[in-house]
Amino acid sequence: MNAGLLGHGHGRRLFTLVKYLTYLALLFNVYFFLQEELGSLEHTFSGSVSIAEYVQVFAATIDTAAWVVLLLLFELETSILEDENLTGWTKGTIHGVRLLCGLAIVWAFLGYCAELTTLYDTQYMDGFLGCAAVGEDWSLLVRLDEYAALGAQNCAAVAEGAYRISDFQIVADGDTLRATRYLAWADVINAAAWILVVILLEVEVRLQLRGQLTDTIVGGTRYLKYLLYSTLFIAAVYWGFEGRFLDFWDACLWLFAFIFIELNVFDWQQETNASRDPLVSAAP
Repeated sequence: MNAGLLGHGHGRRLFTLVKYLTYLALLFNVYFFLQEELGSLEHTFSGSVSIAEYVQVFAATIDTAAWVVLLLLFELETSILEDENLTGWTKGTIHGVRLLCGLAIVWAFLGYCAELTTLYDTQYMDGFLGCAAVGEDWSLLVRLDEYAALGAQNCAAVAEGAYRISDFQIVADGDTLRATRYLAWADVINAAAWILVVILLEVEVRLQLRGQLTDTIVGGTRYLKYLLYSTLFIAAVYWGFEGRFLDFWDACLWLFAFIFIELNVFDWQQETNASRDPLVSAAP
């Protein structure tokens, strides 16, 4: 894959620099999500934790890490490796790793769904007196994946009744629980939309490798992508308004990163079409 239609010289180098800085920033987000979810684990599961429970708690970390690897694989196929090198062992390895990443992404999606389900598994405790329960190892839900030990400074939020979340020692007031459910829904919808995006890109890459990616197919998938990317953009804006900076920042970076992947695919297709057209190939 050469420079193609994305430019040459200084413009091309700037494009590449911005692209890889974006990828690096996404890698750092894996660490940030891990730190956030480690804090969440302290207030949720304890003792012997099952794999499914780990996936539920660390869904964002697993999801982001798998997506970073998947992004780099798309970068290899659509921009770095020449078409003639995408055969045999190389092709099989890339597709094998991508399959594992896809399974991890689906697993993380199920983790988001499990977290959403847990937030609906609640019981209203009419006689719960928050300030009287201080010191009894209760936690207070602040917002999605954020908790605080129930203490004198925050017990007034559940002073006259509270919702207990599942069988955890976690309580929440009605407004906080409702807002947290909305955020959990955003996670589920966002994850589902990204899965559909990667399915479309996978189809395009495979068709391109077979020389079957036509302008008609690209035009047909473009409208589906518009819908999906619009959904992802709305989710990012929602997280921004809700003060979820890490989610907002991560969503913006991913949208920006996939602009590069989409440009790679476009450039790859145009370059392949040009190589097949003797008139274009002979043009100076």
